[in-house]
Amino acid sequence: MSTTSTNTPRNPVWLITGASSGFGLALAKETLSRSHAVIATSRSTSSRGMVSLASLGAQTLALDVTASESELSETIAKAASLVPGGRITHVVNCAGYILEGAVEETTQEEVRKVFETNVLGSVNVARAVVGKLRETKGVLVNMGSLGSWMSGGGFALYCSTKWAVSGLTEGLRDELKPFGIRVCCVEPGYTRTSFLAEGGGHRFKAVRALERYDGLGYRERLNAYNGEQPGDVDRCAVAMVDLLTGTGMAEGKEIPMRLVLGSDCLEVVRNKCESTLKLVKAWETVSRFADGQR
Repeated sequence: MSTTSTNTPRNPVWLITGASSGFGLALAKETLSRSHAVIATSRSTSSRGMVSLASLGAQTLALDVTASESELSETIAKAASLVPGGRITHVVNCAGYILEGAVEETTQEEVRKVFETNVLGSVNVARAVVGKLRETKGVLVNMGSLGSWMSGGGFALYCSTKWAVSGLTEGLRDELKPFGIRVCCVEPGYTRTSFLAEGGGHRFKAVRALERYDGLGYRERLNAYNGEQPGDVDRCAVAMVDLLTGTGMAEGKEIPMRLVLGSDCLEVVRNKCESTLKLVKAWETVSRFADGQR
């Protein structure tokens, strides 16, 4: 398919954060293959992924989701100036990383940084772009995860950031609906990208390792998943673009509040819902006791 992007009054214009690799890179490539206009952003524009996107016709721009409010506003204004008419129709927050380690092993600084990027980064971008999306009645997407539904030892902090992002997105959907802005949280399962690769730039281990956690399996989990993920990131990108533009397999359908991607994530969501209903039923008497009598 052609990789020449265009910007017409009806053609989608995408602003994608974290576009240098993983979901951001795959999504940018898929949108370019459909001749959509793309503004691909990352902390640096010199990485191999960003250079490849520029060669395919994307506009590339340095954007740090943890930057100050004034810096982000300036960057979004600059992004809009890169396309005729300054219109942006789709914004997708893909920037993020995983902090590996038991909670006790992590430092306050490590915890602050992962929340600052994964959660506050999504908040920062949403606040900066909402004005542009009001103009186009556009689409705002945040990236949740299988970890939005299930946490575990060794990566509880990462999962908690993704729970927060999914909750944030649900609230944003309600807030922005009156302005014609559609909001969605994409929640993929384990997907074959460089995200879990050691040295891949998205997996960081806590500096401190405590012997008491050795042999519990926490340290081996992510290595076991790396390279064995069932999800295909390019197929995920096709599904996302279809969904967010109402084309292909999503033609005639409304954008949902959540999009679960991957059979493993489907299974986790089903099990979580079933186990939660069982939990509620088992403790219903105690729960109702809390109401008291009037």
